[in-house]
Amino acid sequence: MAEFHLVPADRVDPQRLHAAFGAAFADYLIGPFQLAPSQWPQFLGRQAVDLGLSRVAVEGDAVLAFCFVAPRPAWRRWRLATMGAVPQARGTGVAPALLDEFIARAPGGVELECFAQNTRALRLYEGRGFAVRDALYGYTFTATASSPRRREPSAPALEDAFTWLDGRDLPLQVTGAALRALPVPLQAWREGSAQLVFSEAAERKVVIHSLVDGDAGQRDAQALVEALLGRYAEWTIHVPQLQRREVGGEALERLSFERLPLHQVWMMR
Repeated sequence: MAEFHLVPADRVDPQRLHAAFGAAFADYLIGPFQLAPSQWPQFLGRQAVDLGLSRVAVEGDAVLAFCFVAPRPAWRRWRLATMGAVPQARGTGVAPALLDEFIARAPGGVELECFAQNTRALRLYEGRGFAVRDALYGYTFTATASSPRRREPSAPALEDAFTWLDGRDLPLQVTGAALRALPVPLQAWREGSAQLVFSEAAERKVVIHSLVDGDAGQRDAQALVEALLGRYAEWTIHVPQLQRREVGGEALERLSFERLPLHQVWMMR
């Protein structure tokens, strides 16, 4: 393979970048991750990607690999939003070169999320000094018709809910920076020290996008979820693999939510 060079992602043709992303994640751990071209801007927004700060490894006009950056200025950190290499570029040193360059340019610390079962990626990150800060779990539960109906909590305006989250040190995807970009109607509830952001999905499913309780006992988080179960009897409640146990996960487990087989780790350097 000829020598590659790194360029800012905003200088790369978006169609080429989108195609390279699809090729890199065609054999993803949790299944092929395919995005239609129309969904590409939404994905970048959801990941809070700054294309000017992100880098792409190219060989001529060919995209070999990419490293997308999401700045987290409140914490003086950069987040590795996503990194991947097309199949023919794997094992060539492109991905480690992008990771090293990302670490070197960051103004402070760096962070990322990675599936704990993705041992190849974990070895790469651990070899660069990343350490696990916390586990991020996903959950599922089907509410029953006998779920008790509770008084519904107060519903803050969405921008107020986002601002409430932005001042907390959490994985980016459960904060306002990412939730603002979701292309679905969101609802927010707040009770005491806890807040819940959720949406209704197809086939009688509710997605919990963010559940955060600032109190270690998580009683208010439990009350919020109980209210959700009461409203959505016989619906499935899904929590993506972004939930920290210490800010809401323990409340879910007390309510018999089942952990998903795969989980992520939140890593920092």
